[in-house]
Amino acid sequence: MRGAMPDNPSSKMLGLALRVGIYLLIVATGSVLSYWVLSTLGDLVAAAVGGLLTAVAANALAMRIFERSHLTEIGLLWNRASVRNLLIGLAGGTGAACVVLALPVVFRLAEFQAAPNADPHVRIVLFVTVILMFGAIGEEMLFRGYAFQILVANLGPYATILPAGILFGLAHANNLNISVLGLVNTSAWGVLLGYAFLRSGDLWLPIGLHMGWNWALPLFGVNLSGFTMRMTGYVLHWKIGALWSGGDYGPEGGLLTSAIVIALFVYLWKAPVRRQRPYLVPDLLEE
Repeated sequence: MRGAMPDNPSSKMLGLALRVGIYLLIVATGSVLSYWVLSTLGDLVAAAVGGLLTAVAANALAMRIFERSHLTEIGLLWNRASVRNLLIGLAGGTGAACVVLALPVVFRLAEFQAAPNADPHVRIVLFVTVILMFGAIGEEMLFRGYAFQILVANLGPYATILPAGILFGLAHANNLNISVLGLVNTSAWGVLLGYAFLRSGDLWLPIGLHMGWNWALPLFGVNLSGFTMRMTGYVLHWKIGALWSGGDYGPEGGLLTSAIVIALFVYLWKAPVRRQRPYLVPDLLEE
């Protein structure tokens, strides 16, 4: 079926609403159950691992029930183009974080300081890296997976990306130290990641972009979406206000991130991405 709906407009919208509704119901149920089971491991681990398990279940079930197809067809097929797109995403996300955090250090607007009671070890770096990878893959599958793609196929990309981006931002509304600007920037990131899917036709480009950014921020010793992760034993001490630094929410709550998101749109537009034909949006390659 590949996301297509009946020709009758009423039946088309009803079928679309049914598929998206069931997908969201599975996501909501899985999120509650996974957090209940994993909550003793801490909020970060519960969110990352629980989100990934929920995303796999929701997308696998939706693809099997409605499309008679496999999970990998949501944009997770692995080939040379996938590798290229993943690396482009990783380079963009990591590079963007370096620009946002290294430039203030160069201009002495921030400086590295030893973290109090820090005990850095390679195992901590590896553990946090794996958790962040789970989180990035899970969020991309949830927000740019089955429901997102059938909405793009039936409503069009422009009617889908903005609402999905806002929903992505609102999903972070309960994070610690969230601010209005942090919510706006996180929503902008949601739009950017939606554009990344449209640009590549797979989930590997947005996964790479998401993972690169999420990994580089704590590596520099700053908070990530309100979460504190000590990877290196150092923290970045800002000499400028929260409007620029993002305060305790992290750089995603500051104007520097607002600017870098715009730059990343240009980066994705110009990057030598290998476009693939997504199973649920077969016409995307022709646009």
